[in-house]
Amino acid sequence: MVLVTEHAAMPMRSMRERVIQTLSFEAGGMLLAVPLYAFFLGESGSESASLIACLSLAAMIWSPIHNCLFDLLDLKLSGRCASSRPHLLRLVHAASHEFTSCLVTVPIIMAISSFGFWQALAVDVGLTLLYTAYAYLFHIVFDRFRPVKPEQIVFP
Repeated sequence: MVLVTEHAAMPMRSMRERVIQTLSFEAGGMLLAVPLYAFFLGESGSESASLIACLSLAAMIWSPIHNCLFDLLDLKLSGRCASSRPHLLRLVHAASHEFTSCLVTVPIIMAISSFGFWQALAVDVGLTLLYTAYAYLFHIVFDRFRPVKPEQIVFP
């Protein structure tokens, strides 16, 4: 089903594709972040995995919402689909995702770890920098392996 907007009909990722994208992103992120968190903060693997899993769950709730809103804004402003996004806007997309994710992750870090606000914020900034670079690369690879198809849904 393709919905027509004021722009020519433009394909966007379906909710199913966003779920696949989000789960793939979070699985890869955990494989990257858990050992780095454990190494740099001297935590056990299980403690690191528990915290990163909670942060991942929060991100999985937020990520499809952010991505759909970003895609809608990009479509409205430029008329282009997500997989045609230029590199500079990919950087904005990745940075905006991580910045907005910080709003929920700092309290989670404080609740699970023994860190105060400033320590939790520092940990979050470190993880945000890691995930921002990872998000940029992940989305390029994801778009190459799973490009938007013409039959996918367009949101008005």
